[in-house]
This record gives sequence, C-alpha cells and structure tokens, in this order.
Amino acid sequence: MAKVFQFGETMPEYPVPVLNEREVRAGAGILFFAAMVGFFQAFLLGDFTVMRLVVLAFFVDFSIRVINPRYSPSLVLGRLMVHNQEPEYAGAPQKRFAWALGLVMATTVMVLVYGFNMAGPVVLAICMMCIGLMFFETAFGICIGCKLYNLVFREKAQLCPGGVCMLKTRAPITQTKRSQLAVAVLVIAGVLAAAPFVAQLEQPQRGSAVVATSATK
Repeated sequence: MAKVFQFGETMPEYPVPVLNEREVRAGAGILFFAAMVGFFQAFLLGDFTVMRLVVLAFFVDFSIRVINPRYSPSLVLGRLMVHNQEPEYAGAPQKRFAWALGLVMATTVMVLVYGFNMAGPVVLAICMMCIGLMFFETAFGICIGCKLYNLVFREKAQLCPGGVCMLKTRAPITQTKRSQLAVAVLVIAGVLAAAPFVAQLEQPQRGSAVVATSATK
C-alpha cells in the first residue's frame, strides 16, 4: 500500500525524494501540446469537444500525479520517450506542491466546464495560465510552481532542475553579451517590421504547385 501512495523515489544519496526531471519535462510537453490543440480549436473554431476532453484528462492526470506520479498517464508516456536518456534527479516535494496548484486549476475548470457549461473569460484565462506554466517547464526547464514553493514553506526546495537552488556562480557559456542580445532584438524587430508587407502578399492557393507540375508534363 505504501508503494501506491509513494511520491518520488527515495535514494540514499539524496536528502529528499526525487523525480526524473527529463520525464517531468516530457510529460509537460505532452500536456502542453494537447492543451494547445484544444484551446485553439475552441478559440478559433468554436468547437469545445477537444477542450472538454483535455480538461477531463488534465483533472485525472494531476489527481494521479499528486498521489503517485509513477502512474500518471502523461508521465508514463514521457518516461517511455526518454527512457534511453540519463536521469536528471530533481526534488519531489516542490513538484508535488506545483502539481497540487495545477490540480486546483484543473478542478476549477472542470466545475465551470462540466458543472455550469461555461467557456468564458475565466475558463480561457485559467487555460492560458496552464499553457504558459507548461511551456516554461517544457521549453526552459523552469517550474514556476516550484519557485512559489519557497515563498510558502520555510524549508527551501532542494535539488532544483539545473542546480538553480545551489548555483552561486554562472558559467561563461550561460552568460549573454550585449552584442548577442542586440542581434536578437534587431532580428525580432526586423521580422515584426516585415509583417505588414508580408500581410499584403497574395495568399498561395492550395494545390497550385501540383497543378503547375502537371501542366509541365
């Protein structure tokens, strides 16, 4: 029974239970993709079928996560995807707190969507918040919920992804020079400046390349 309700793996070399951060990020990426599909189908097409299914999946997945992440469907799939990679161990307590916050948001949306059949600004705002949190985790390895853990609990988080809990000095490869930042800003500004001109271009016709190829034969 203890194994069923076990949160994280206890390893003698670490002071707290741990999770595989690679698996966690993979699971976040899977949920992020599903959430984006459901959100845009609802927002652009007005079809809430996929979003309702995603909300249900989120609620079930996070309910299992806070009990025992070894059985969470998204983490099981993530584990399969990264099983050939070297594990990166991260502290489990802060992850449980972050996932508990996710469960609160999923429960709120479940009540609004299934209980009151709502799909207004509140639901969209919570969905966007969840998407943003998962994007930061899967793209940058930044767990915002884990950072909130340090504001709530006296005992600070340990074994943070990337070693940010213990990081005192930054390696040269992680530092960004002003010249590098300037190039990035100029490229982004150039692309944004080109947007009005690109918008005036004639939209390509579907299948036009196939027609042109057929005409040359």
